[in-house]
Amino acid sequence: MIRSFVFQNGKLLGQDIELIQLQTLLADPTLMIWVDLDNPAESEWKTVLEDIFKFHPLAIEDCISISQTPKVDDYETYLYMVIHAVDFSRKTEQFSTTELDFFLGKNFVVTYHREPLHSITSTMDRCKKNPAQVARASDRLAHTILDALVDNYTPVLNELTQDITEVEEQAFTHPQPETLTRVQQLRKEVANLRTIISPQSEVISRFARGEYKEIRPHLVPYYKDIYDHLHRIAAMAENYRDALNNVLLIYQSSRANETNAVIKVLTFFTVISTPVTIVGTWYGMNFHSMPEINWEHGYVYVVCLTLCTTLLTIWYFKYKKWF
Repeated sequence: MIRSFVFQNGKLLGQDIELIQLQTLLADPTLMIWVDLDNPAESEWKTVLEDIFKFHPLAIEDCISISQTPKVDDYETYLYMVIHAVDFSRKTEQFSTTELDFFLGKNFVVTYHREPLHSITSTMDRCKKNPAQVARASDRLAHTILDALVDNYTPVLNELTQDITEVEEQAFTHPQPETLTRVQQLRKEVANLRTIISPQSEVISRFARGEYKEIRPHLVPYYKDIYDHLHRIAAMAENYRDALNNVLLIYQSSRANETNAVIKVLTFFTVISTPVTIVGTWYGMNFHSMPEINWEHGYVYVVCLTLCTTLLTIWYFKYKKWF
């Protein structure tokens, strides 16, 4: 699907323009054009990327291919950028990423993505309601899209925080093998988040340093604000990693304590049964000359001896506070 918007001096002149008109409108430097390609057919992206905007073949190849690494390339008259939106499912406890490809020129923005993106739909709504605020120029529109994309990380991180809190409680109260599985899964997803955020921060930092002429100087601080947001997210990812490492240690310690408690109980019963075993073994020997065998009260003597030694063993354990 192709969506298009045409602005002039912060006013929305039209939307969903016929493709045949876009090239003519693109030649007017007073107009600013945004074309969004949402999972387009091959004929659609070829018309827009090759025929109308005439982007470099390498940039087009990168755009239509799935890239795992955020990056920015300077093609002199425009910038090509790859960035990723993220989502987190509490059901599967996994991150999913959606690639967003940008072409940013002096008077145009072209976005390409294979799945619907909240940052794109929200920016479209803002363009319709208040175009003067978000679409006076291409670099401002690009900032609006990127800012919305990064802001959407917040609910994603909130979901992740809830999951980490849950496994912390499980590790403290009821550590089970399933807890370890969840911890390992969350550690893997946090590592994935760090893999996404780190290069993404580097891309935005280049905008924040004003390295490209497509970004006007007075907008550089706004891009720096996005970079600061990503930097905070990266710091949160580090904290998540440390928290999950601590949860893993707590889980291992809890399981070890449970094992020690079981061994302690088994040891206690083994030790207190030792006198009974010794006495029973001693008098179970088949020697006819054992004098106690013929005692009238031999049985009572053995029972009392066994009971006394057992009680003495229990008292000693209590005295030493071993149980």
